[in-house]
Amino acid sequence: MEIVCPAGTPASLRAAVKAGAHTIYCGFADETNARNFPGLNFDRAEMRDGIAFAHARGAKVLVAINTFPRAGGEATWHAAIADAEAAGADAVILADLGLLDRAARHHPGLRRHLSVQAAAANADMINLYADTFGVKRVVLPRVLSVPEIAAINAETQVETEVFVFGGLCVMAEGRCSLSSYATGKSPNMNGVCSPASHVEYVEENGTLDARLGGYTIHRAARGEPAPYPTLCKGCFGAGEKTGHLFEDPVSLNAEQLIPQLEKAGVTALKIEGRQRSSSYVAQVVRNFRAAVDAVAAGRPLPAGMLARLSEGQAGTTGAYRKTWR
Repeated sequence: MEIVCPAGTPASLRAAVKAGAHTIYCGFADETNARNFPGLNFDRAEMRDGIAFAHARGAKVLVAINTFPRAGGEATWHAAIADAEAAGADAVILADLGLLDRAARHHPGLRRHLSVQAAAANADMINLYADTFGVKRVVLPRVLSVPEIAAINAETQVETEVFVFGGLCVMAEGRCSLSSYATGKSPNMNGVCSPASHVEYVEENGTLDARLGGYTIHRAARGEPAPYPTLCKGCFGAGEKTGHLFEDPVSLNAEQLIPQLEKAGVTALKIEGRQRSSSYVAQVVRNFRAAVDAVAAGRPLPAGMLARLSEGQAGTTGAYRKTWR
């Protein structure tokens, strides 16, 4: 299976390629991609150079243009598609129907992947995107079980790509009204979910509060770790219960499910983390490359070494092995 790895900077792209990534995904330094954070992403020259570096070493590069255009601002997104093709991208990752249509009509030779932001979670939707816009691969939402993924693959010829490590979104991807309400920034319009600019940690009465947009998301006792305040992983009171109602503040880690995902017909394994450091990316890539190579050779999976890289130094298999609360 193909390992698809994140690169938020040129340094991360080079580190991922050297560590054994088959494919890199990255985005331009503007609102056309859903990791639109200060200090991240690529200008046009960096994108050309990064793609050339990857191609020279046998790796591919996918350009994420996966936000939804502002009314009247479509030219920015149209230019991103054209620039990605000119830079030699192996595919663009799109979510918006208008952009998919634009790419299919004006850039027919540019391979099109469907972003997880499109939330295509069944074979009928996926086949519609393939038949209408020539989509060759879909990134599946992180709310499907392994049997559900296998059922989808049995009913479509479109390649499927699934997340196996990193941040775990439990909402309809990119449509988090909770984050938008708290910060005024939309994940799929502004490209930011729980942006760091709206995060603060406040010590109060012997506790450490992690806040997002002024709202307390977690409260930790002195000496306890305070996780990053992502709303879907917040601690809430509901009825008589107080706890993490949606998902615990931990990272997705499905490395031990690689054999099952292969049997389910998955084409590519995606690692989340474009905002992470180049050393983090390299360590994760090396681990997953070793695991994929072991499965391909019929060897046992190597022992997991990713726990300390996970949020809260703990992991979850998310929807792959359980139902939501």
